Amino acid sequence: MDAINQPLLDVNDLSVGFHHANGMSIAVDHISFRIERGRCVALVGESGSGKSVSALSVLKLLPYPTAVHPSGSIHFKGRELLRMSEKDIRSIRGNDISIIFQEPMTSLNPLHTIEQQISEILLLHSGVRGAMARARTLELLTQVGIPEPETRLASYPHQLSGGQRQRVMIAMALANEPDLLIADEPTTALDVTVQAQILTLLSDIQRRLGMSLLFITHDLGIVRRIADEVCVMNSGKIVEHGPVERVFTSPQHPYTKALLAAEPKPDPAPPQPHAPVVISTDDLKIWFPIKRGLLRRTVGHIKAVDGVKLTVRKGETLGVVGESGSGKTTLGLALLRLISSQGPIVFLGKDIQGLRFKEMRPFRRDMQIVFQDPYGALSPRMSVSDIIAEGLGVHQPSLTDSQREDRVIKALRDVGLDPETRFRYPHEFSGGQRQRISIARAVVLEPDFVVLDEPTSALDMLFQAQMVDLLRELQRKRDLTYMFISHDLRVVASLASHLIVMRHGKVVEEGPASELFKNPKSDYTRALFAAAFRLETSASGAVAQ
Repeated sequence: MDAINQPLLDVNDLSVGFHHANGMSIAVDHISFRIERGRCVALVGESGSGKSVSALSVLKLLPYPTAVHPSGSIHFKGRELLRMSEKDIRSIRGNDISIIFQEPMTSLNPLHTIEQQISEILLLHSGVRGAMARARTLELLTQVGIPEPETRLASYPHQLSGGQRQRVMIAMALANEPDLLIADEPTTALDVTVQAQILTLLSDIQRRLGMSLLFITHDLGIVRRIADEVCVMNSGKIVEHGPVERVFTSPQHPYTKALLAAEPKPDPAPPQPHAPVVISTDDLKIWFPIKRGLLRRTVGHIKAVDGVKLTVRKGETLGVVGESGSGKTTLGLALLRLISSQGPIVFLGKDIQGLRFKEMRPFRRDMQIVFQDPYGALSPRMSVSDIIAEGLGVHQPSLTDSQREDRVIKALRDVGLDPETRFRYPHEFSGGQRQRISIARAVVLEPDFVVLDEPTSALDMLFQAQMVDLLRELQRKRDLTYMFISHDLRVVASLASHLIVMRHGKVVEEGPASELFKNPKSDYTRALFAAAFRLETSASGAVAQ
């Protein structure tokens, strides 16, 4: 086949296996697909289906020699990638083929500034340095929606929000205008308005450069919006493959049909206007000083949370939505007294603001948090049993070993996990299972108040629906009160009884969730909802046809 007519990427009969103590397990089983020049192919499927392993094989980024390819070939521009030397494949990585990873915090160097990390790519692959490199870096940061990029050049990854870190990763991947961009869940950490901006950006660049995309995602709305073809993966196999319109409007495989039908059931916790107040605050502020000069004088403040007032009653779910960097997570951490703040925080009738560490300990059992990234939140050196039981050892030391184990088993059953797996370690579980472990760790103490910080953002559609059902069932069974932080408005709508919308640290609108979703008052809220439901309609509308 001549160079003009051959596909840019041709994956043929690819299998991927991993050696372990008991033999070898197959993660990808004889898959084939092509990506033509200027086209976008999406890989979709649940956690553990083999999507990311397939993509990492293209750039030989798997942990070789533990990983092997029992069969198959990967041709890029007619060249066989799997047989390339490490030296040759390096000339392709970051130049001809770039990749955006799902977890930017583990992909960015914590010791280098944002400018250093983007400039390094420009220098290595294009020889650009100095003022030209800075100008190109600013251009890239502007393209991916970083506000005031000049102020972010000297920032380190930990100083950015999750969404902002992901945007930096996208800027790095696009720096050398590659022929093929592999995007592994690139919009997972982004709010809906920025998600729409990033998808528009990728589409514009794809058209302008004739760039091809291999897009890995669990969000079917994104697939319908950006992809030309879709490969549906399940248990390492491609079970359905074809043009997006055909697959969405007339799915053939039962798994594809189940994936398209997976939606969280809209059954939010009802408002409890007469229930006792679990937590409240008035005029809460978290201001971070901006220090400059040799003497590090304070020249201003970043107002992460600026005068927030809220009340959460027993059995309710408070939904907190807003763009990345709006102060959602900072607000949740402040209410749990995990970061410093100003303003009263009344928990179970007691003002806990200003309490010292030992004075706060009795309240810790009754307030828990589930973090966005379960892999980073679970110790890799502890078994699941030890992780869940750790809080019991601190807050209920009088329990016997058998009582503690019974509580761990009950918590695992409540979150839908087999108690027999409790002696395994976090890396042996999928992303959805690790999130269930995080929830089990939180509920084992039988708390009154749980902050859920983006607990479903990294999960595929099937697991999202299951997680919403799980959280709702736990709330009813244990009479829990939730603060649910998310950029996924579809999930928030299925859980929240009350809603607050945040922007730049302030609450721009609040009220009963059912009323606010039907009739938003502010322009910002209307824009936020419009961006979210436009993306979701693109997926659900296809199913309804």
